Amino acid sequence: MSLGLLFALQEWIYSRSWNEHVKLSLLAEAWGVQYFIWGVLCWILWWTLRSRINTANLKTILCLFFPLSLLASVVEEVIWVLLFPKLPMGRPPMPFLQRLLFHLDVELIDSLVLFWSAFFLFRGIGYYQSYREKERMASQLQAQLLQAQMRALRMQLNPHFLFNTMNGISSLMRTDVAAADLMLEQLSQLLRITLHRGESQFIPLSDEMEFIEMYLAMQGRRFDGRVQQRINIDPHVHDAIVPTMILQPIVENAFAHGLSRISSHGTIAIEAIPVGSALRLSVTNSGVGIQPARRIPGRGVGLANVRDRLKMHYGDHHSLLIKEIDESQVQVVITFPLRFAEHAAIQPTGYGA
Repeated sequence: MSLGLLFALQEWIYSRSWNEHVKLSLLAEAWGVQYFIWGVLCWILWWTLRSRINTANLKTILCLFFPLSLLASVVEEVIWVLLFPKLPMGRPPMPFLQRLLFHLDVELIDSLVLFWSAFFLFRGIGYYQSYREKERMASQLQAQLLQAQMRALRMQLNPHFLFNTMNGISSLMRTDVAAADLMLEQLSQLLRITLHRGESQFIPLSDEMEFIEMYLAMQGRRFDGRVQQRINIDPHVHDAIVPTMILQPIVENAFAHGLSRISSHGTIAIEAIPVGSALRLSVTNSGVGIQPARRIPGRGVGLANVRDRLKMHYGDHHSLLIKEIDESQVQVVITFPLRFAEHAAIQPTGYGA
């Protein structure tokens, strides 16, 4: 509209120099209608040939859009000449065809400039929309890939845990059938909890500790009181959100590689505390330290699984460290951002007292 008024004012000034008395309102209306017609033509062009504009090569441009630009310019001038019979100015009255040829001679280049400006503007918009669509598809594909990888890790983790526990039950049946039966019952409860969680990637720490408590009860039965358990959960992080089954592989490793190698006075300590904006989880066990074959930590299925899941969930904003406190104690420490669910249910676990 502003551009139309500017051209109308310029035309009005010229008319005064020609001693023509044309109303400024008529000129403003004429220029406004001209740009309105071009607006409608461009809208039709975009909605009917959008895909062709975005993919047009040189041959298509020369064979289709160049003739179309001439046709659109002529159509616009025909409509405009019909709507404003009193124009042009400074000329004697002319028949319709002569007026049309006069306007085409004067304004054809301007009309072509308008057409091709709109064409390249639409092409730029098409490229931008295509880029955003590809970006959205790539982001969606990445999310689906991440979900698939997480699901694969969960599927890998559950059988790993199940096989190890079944082996424990098998060995216990040779010495204590009642204990093996109780352990089997506890295993069924753990599987029920696992099924109840479904494919949830995150759960409250209190839920994770409920699972760990049952697992420790099973191992306590298996080791017949030889392992002392100490659990310290800061009350402020009871409802912190953690990856599902993030502690179980670490606790399982503590029994498999440390506590199972000693005959008495074993200890396992689990701690969860906030450290600034991070949650720090640690599992410390007594045993035989880190054996030479395990000097490169994280090669086992369980810890490798934990490391991969932390990487996928938190990127570089996490850590997993395995260290010897002394020759008989090994500690695994993981840290990741401390987060809470918006509507986390408060489920006291009884820990942290």
